[in-house]
Amino acid sequence: MDAPTAKIRLDKWLWHARFFKTRTLSAKEISAGHVRVNGARVTKPAQAVGPGDVLTFAQATRVWVVRIAALGTRRGPAPEAQALYDDLSDPVTQDSVPPAPKYEGKGRPTKRDRRKLDLNEPGPLD
Repeated sequence: MDAPTAKIRLDKWLWHARFFKTRTLSAKEISAGHVRVNGARVTKPAQAVGPGDVLTFAQATRVWVVRIAALGTRRGPAPEAQALYDDLSDPVTQDSVPPAPKYEGKGRPTKRDRRKLDLNEPGPLD
């Protein structure tokens, strides 16, 4: 007979692994249907997950695909949290991250400079 594997709540695991700052935020993402466990959409924060499960969710501009390696007993430091999962998502390169908007490194444009920028862009009638 197989021994039952240990399980933990999904919202708690995402918080332990430091993907979300609070457990409430992780529960909101799950309730909104933005998290998948083994390819199936989950809407209950109390969904039980264990080692070997694959989670897919978006965070900011990145889509995370992680395999749960361990459950964890506390929300510890970052190195301890990173040991809880194996990252299966594509590595983020500098080219894939859009640059921060800036005005030629000179700070905020003046009203006059802003008008010049607006005149140079094609409008709906062009």
